[in-house]
Amino acid sequence: MIKFTSAEEAVKVIKTNDRVHLSSVAVTPHHLIDAMVARGKCGAFKNVRVQHIHTEGAAPYADPEMEGIFQLESFFVGGNVRKQTQAGYADYIPVFLSETQKLIRQGYLNVNVVLLMVSPPDKHGYVSMGTSVDATLAAIQEAEIVIAQVNKHVPRAWGDAMISIRDIDYFVEYDAPLYAHANAPISDIEKAIGKNVASLVEDGACLQMGIGGIPNAVLAELGNHKNLGVHTEMFSDGLLPLVESGVVNCQEKQIDKGKIVASFLMGSKALYDFIDDNPMVAMMDVAHTNGIHVIRKNKKVTAINSALSIDLTGQVCADSIGTTFYSGVGGQIDFIRGAGHSEGGKPIIAMPSVTAKGISKISPTLMEGAGVVTTRSNMHWFVTEFGKVNLYGQTLQERARRIISIAHPDHRESLEKAAFQRFGSHFYFVP
Repeated sequence: MIKFTSAEEAVKVIKTNDRVHLSSVAVTPHHLIDAMVARGKCGAFKNVRVQHIHTEGAAPYADPEMEGIFQLESFFVGGNVRKQTQAGYADYIPVFLSETQKLIRQGYLNVNVVLLMVSPPDKHGYVSMGTSVDATLAAIQEAEIVIAQVNKHVPRAWGDAMISIRDIDYFVEYDAPLYAHANAPISDIEKAIGKNVASLVEDGACLQMGIGGIPNAVLAELGNHKNLGVHTEMFSDGLLPLVESGVVNCQEKQIDKGKIVASFLMGSKALYDFIDDNPMVAMMDVAHTNGIHVIRKNKKVTAINSALSIDLTGQVCADSIGTTFYSGVGGQIDFIRGAGHSEGGKPIIAMPSVTAKGISKISPTLMEGAGVVTTRSNMHWFVTEFGKVNLYGQTLQERARRIISIAHPDHRESLEKAAFQRFGSHFYFVP
């Protein structure tokens, strides 16, 4: 039997020292979060640990005035909690995205309460988690109490997103449009990177990509490709034209044939409408989308990821700027490794050669304290607006030569000098 109540009543189950898991991205349950924060401010509990991958919108539980009431321990440092994390009011758990669910299922992180957002129940007694399954399914399965905000705007997504009303203890009705993300115009640099990456994509490839200018620039260049598939942790609006034109049909996938597979989504209302009741889209547990043993089963997995910086040996930093955490490990290494083990797979790191201020993102060594997300031994393809190079199986000196060859021209001389100092007088660079 469905137990409907108010948000204020439902969150009374949260007690001191509990761990609360929040559903992510577009289905961040703000109505429930606001009720939880209000109750915390009233002194009903303290030392409640809040856990999530990435949420959109305000994150009041991470604010400095919440110290002692809430402690955020996120799996990813998103823009809405970045300043708080860098200041120490919130914290971050470094973990591969594929293993976020493992931390929950194997008891490393015992979840007491889950707050999530779902679609209205159907006639069979099922609701959908909509745009995000990620590690929330694991939390639902392991938690003591599950509270769901029922929202008519949540798309009825298929796959692991479908859960029984028996899995939920309290239902709170509250309708609000999902958080939508507007794509910024693609820059000239992103267009150049997109063309370079797209030239590596073969017909019949199975794509993994994220959100933002570079993924959208790549997708915009794939209109003449054939029979592309998608197995990714997330996708956004840039994929829709390729589905509509038939370029993406997933017919050459070895697993989940005919299905676009993802674990969470972020985009416009058009994207959310696209997945609503669409059997072509399977929203899956992050153990499935990001498991290396699963990814590798598809052939020609082409994994497109970005980074903050890279050194001359191919070490990639993607989570911090020196000792300052900026984002997170995420699923990069899951797909770099998965694509590397896929027959005909291509792991790709693509990024602009310089920052917006003209500082080279290619450096002789990584900044002190920078986290190595993709190790030099995992690196295959590296792409900038100036070209593409394959580092796999190459010596340190040859890696340096290839990386320098696609650095910004303004910085190639200084990088060449640094390589000369590092590798000795026998190092040479041919422009």
